[in-house]
Amino acid sequence: MLYSIVGEDVANSLSARQEARPAHLTRLEALQNEGRLILAGPNPAIDSDSPGDAGFSGSVVIAKFTSLEEAKAWADADPYVDAGVYKNVTVKPFKQVFPNT
Repeated sequence: MLYSIVGEDVANSLSARQEARPAHLTRLEALQNEGRLILAGPNPAIDSDSPGDAGFSGSVVIAKFTSLEEAKAWADADPYVDAGVYKNVTVKPFKQVFPNT
C-alpha cells in the first residue's frame, strides 16, 4: 500500500537540513531503486523553486510499504529526524487516484 510521509521543519532548519541531506537522499534513492518511491521533495518556505536562505518548511514522501508500522519505522529512521530538522512527522495511508496507474 502507499503511504504519505509529511515532515514539518523546525524554524531555521536550513543548516541542519543541508548537513543531513546526502544521507536523506541515499534512503530515498534506495526506495526508488526498489520501485517503491512514487514521489518525494521539499516544501520551499517561500513561493520559489530556489528559496535560498529562506529554506524549506518541510518535505513530502509518497512510497510503498507493507504496513503503516513499516512506513512509520522508515520515517522515524530518517536522517532529518536524527538531525533535528523535523519538528513533526505524520505518516498516513495514501490512496492514489490520479494520475491513473
